[in-house]
Amino acid sequence: MAFLADALSRVKPSATIAVTQKARELKNAGRDVIGLGAGEPDFDTPDNIKNAAIDAIRRGETKYPPVSGIAPLREAIAKKFKRENNLDYKPEQTIVGTGGKQILFNAFMATLNPGDEVIIPRPYWVSYPEMVAICGGTSVFAETSIENGFKLTAAALDKAITPKTKWLLMNSPSNPSGAAYTQAELRALADVLLKHPNVWVLTDDMYEHLTYGDFVFKTIAEVEPQLYTRTLTMNGVSKAYAMTGWRIGYAAGPVALIKAMDMIQGQQTSGACTIAQWASVEALNGPQDFIAKNKAIFQGRRDLVVSMLNQARGISCPSPEGAFYVYPSCAGLIGKKTASGKVIDNDETFCSELLEAEGVAVVFGSAFGLGPNFRISYATSEALLEEACTRIQRFTASLS
Repeated sequence: MAFLADALSRVKPSATIAVTQKARELKNAGRDVIGLGAGEPDFDTPDNIKNAAIDAIRRGETKYPPVSGIAPLREAIAKKFKRENNLDYKPEQTIVGTGGKQILFNAFMATLNPGDEVIIPRPYWVSYPEMVAICGGTSVFAETSIENGFKLTAAALDKAITPKTKWLLMNSPSNPSGAAYTQAELRALADVLLKHPNVWVLTDDMYEHLTYGDFVFKTIAEVEPQLYTRTLTMNGVSKAYAMTGWRIGYAAGPVALIKAMDMIQGQQTSGACTIAQWASVEALNGPQDFIAKNKAIFQGRRDLVVSMLNQARGISCPSPEGAFYVYPSCAGLIGKKTASGKVIDNDETFCSELLEAEGVAVVFGSAFGLGPNFRISYATSEALLEEACTRIQRFTASLS
């Protein structure tokens, strides 16, 4: 009898974490490495949020919290959804978890039975299919392409739905592509979903506040109110508020689903860190002006990276609507050889050879379900991004 669970055989390690760790190890060994793998803002958490956490400690807010979250945070979440998304949720329809990952995991754990299918558009965040697999479900991958901006179309969604479909998992803006859905695009998807009343929607809106230019963010339950009763709308404070390490995600949805997730969390971790929850109350209720300033910085970085990558031989890089990633194609380099004679036979080889030759760490696209591409996180300084892109240009020019 095997000691480890069979479920582990269905799960792969996180490629993004692996790349970040490899870059860290090379740096520690003295290599000049620029790591563009981590999906983490380089900004510090705003002082008013940090001070709210300090005040909570001084008030003695250090005891076990309710499993679903402290009342002030659940109230702040409900107000946020009304203020920003025109969605009416009561505090009892909300839940707080230790990061968005726990929210997603608990939703799947609460709903999936063996054979249940979850539709996941490619490219996808690396953890989505692994979570589905751990929870006993089956991932069904819906195709997108660089030509349609890496967005799920109504036709592709309709094709992917079967009698076993339980969830459609959407991420807008997307990790890894940065693609974000317009109201019209969501409308087309909603029309398909209205024909399939047994399909629920789990929408990962973690990058909601990081959209650029004139793009207007919408979430699907806002676009189609009839989907409200079968949508779990997930968000968090990690990205827009530069609070990745605070580990607070949240969601709102039907009471029965929230209660089921609460029961699982009660036997799992119980409530998220009390201090981080009080900081998140301030994040949601406090000043929001810094978000626009950070967005402007991110947009400048995006434009720099897209411009420089499109000047690199064999690389094509679309300009995404949001998040802080680009997802360029390296199809034009497949079959080329490095100076040492190594053949670039796929995107994983491209990324490993780029790291070896130029010390630039990026994540290969096949880890996100769609290649030959690679993901760059531009959540770092313009100076480092310019140097990294210069190295990429030099590497691609060296291939024969």
